[in-house]
Amino acid sequence: MIVGLLVIIGLFVTKFSDSTPKTALPDQIVLPDGTVAKAYTQTDTWYAVVTDDSRILVFSRANGQLIKDISILAD
Repeated sequence: MIVGLLVIIGLFVTKFSDSTPKTALPDQIVLPDGTVAKAYTQTDTWYAVVTDDSRILVFSRANGQLIKDISILAD
């Protein structure tokens, strides 16, 4: 019974240690002056910041450059 418990614990440790995220957070994100970040999301190739002035700023993961600035029209 003890051996079975140790096997189960070992399986949990090995299974969950492989589930680390493949993409890490950028070291820093340079936003335009006066912009305040409200939310963040990422993929393997880009990351995006939602700002307090209703914009989504999409950045390249490769070089950190701004790819697209999307304005959100609120009702």
